[in-house]
Amino acid sequence: MFKHILLPTDGSEASEDAIKKCIQFAKDIGAKVTGFHVTPQYHLFTYQAEMLEDTKEQFMQAAKVHAATYLAVIENAARQAGVPCSVAYVSSDHPYEAIIEEAKELHCDLIAMASHGRKGVKGILMGSETHKVLTHSQIPVLVYR
Repeated sequence: MFKHILLPTDGSEASEDAIKKCIQFAKDIGAKVTGFHVTPQYHLFTYQAEMLEDTKEQFMQAAKVHAATYLAVIENAARQAGVPCSVAYVSSDHPYEAIIEEAKELHCDLIAMASHGRKGVKGILMGSETHKVLTHSQIPVLVYR
């Protein structure tokens, strides 16, 4: 069965629900979990970059704080359930690619993630990282709704 689960989070309520369910699943099957968060990359759009000298550092620090906050939810849930857990985050403009790559690098045999349930035009316009992971991953994906 599954021994190592990658558990991405975006800090949303849907992700927090998926975390609870996945941690219980991991406990039931004796798997370890790696919590994972993808922060957006920094982009600067200005013709006077010197005016925004400190912006990149501030952005990166804020992203690090958000990642730590989101990943702490996974760490705490895993600790309370007695499930082995590690956490990681990366910066990428394509979260689905980062999720799949991290799962490969860590030799995860399952990716478990939330679906926000966006359908129709809203789903097409906003995109779905879960759908992209499902479409592109060769690693099995468990979707929590």
